[in-house]
Amino acid sequence: MTDIKIIKPSSRKEIKQTLLFPWQIYENDPYWIPPLLGEEKGLLGFAKEPFYEENKIQTFLATRGGKPVGRIAAILNVGHLNRYHDGVGFFGFFETIDDQEVADALFESAEAWLKERGATTIRGPMNPSMNHTVGTLIDGFDSSPFFMMTYNPRYYPKLIERNGFVKSQDLFSFWGKIDMLPKIRARYLHTAEAIQERLNCVVRPLNKRKFTADYEMFLDVYNRSLTNTWGFVPMSPNEIKKMAASLKMLMIPELALAAEIDGKPVGVTFCLPDYNPRIKAINGRLFPFGFIKLLRNKEEAIKRIRIISTNVLPEYQMTGLGLVMLNALVPKAVECGVQEAEFSWVLESNQFSRGSLEKGGAICNKTYRVYDKPIR
Repeated sequence: MTDIKIIKPSSRKEIKQTLLFPWQIYENDPYWIPPLLGEEKGLLGFAKEPFYEENKIQTFLATRGGKPVGRIAAILNVGHLNRYHDGVGFFGFFETIDDQEVADALFESAEAWLKERGATTIRGPMNPSMNHTVGTLIDGFDSSPFFMMTYNPRYYPKLIERNGFVKSQDLFSFWGKIDMLPKIRARYLHTAEAIQERLNCVVRPLNKRKFTADYEMFLDVYNRSLTNTWGFVPMSPNEIKKMAASLKMLMIPELALAAEIDGKPVGVTFCLPDYNPRIKAINGRLFPFGFIKLLRNKEEAIKRIRIISTNVLPEYQMTGLGLVMLNALVPKAVECGVQEAEFSWVLESNQFSRGSLEKGGAICNKTYRVYDKPIR
């Protein structure tokens, strides 16, 4: 069939079709978690979003016979290009029916848009960057994702690879039950305590009375600690402000820890409750009452957490501070009644973190893939 039409959504109807298209794909999938529509609207470029103050996006919608059959976004990450000088442009928000012709038409549109702007390679999925959701699920389709992790049909890797994309990097998530953590902690307790004493390090939770300042401090350490991480681009000041405002609502302060030496923050680890069951219950819609349902009684009702990041400033990396912070986190998680935890995501190239989690008994439960392809 050749009656595929690719449009750049501009009318209210076209934007709505683009936003709601995933509901068509996942209508009968019990493991899918809908996106939060308000957030998705900005990330797709249809509303104000700090990421696009410097960067650019063009979203495409594929239709056949007037009916939506796929979507994709082409993303020019100026920060990435200034940092790496590698000619890489990105694709993201890729959703399609199981049809190679549709997928190829979407990729062709994204490639052409990026090529016009000087890109020589297309990489993705990035939705829209490494600081958001990343990758195509290639293994672990038998359960729902944790909060802010991706999910897709089994046929997506096939469509992407048949278009000529090859693996650039895999990302892993590691899962464990909370009753595993005390045993793991006992194994490393004396080592962690010795490191903490040697470095004269203090580990403290988030300061509830200084929410905004502490959240921005957390994100500043996050930004500065990942300078040597594959593909990482620091968030802009306005991105940090927006992220801090979101985390202020979503975080449980006791599960966000800072490591300080001589009063200076040198490391952070933070977790988020797994809001996905609640997001599914409100069908991705925060208004008019979804917001209340999402956040109500979060400390007591949500028993699964995602350990998003354990970050240490470059000058203190390889000193064992990550172990010190995780050692401090375990009793607080037990105290909060957490039953399951996921460490996600972990880069394939981050052999140190992968090895530590595997030695500790964590189970690799999902694999995500980022793809590259030269632009023709």
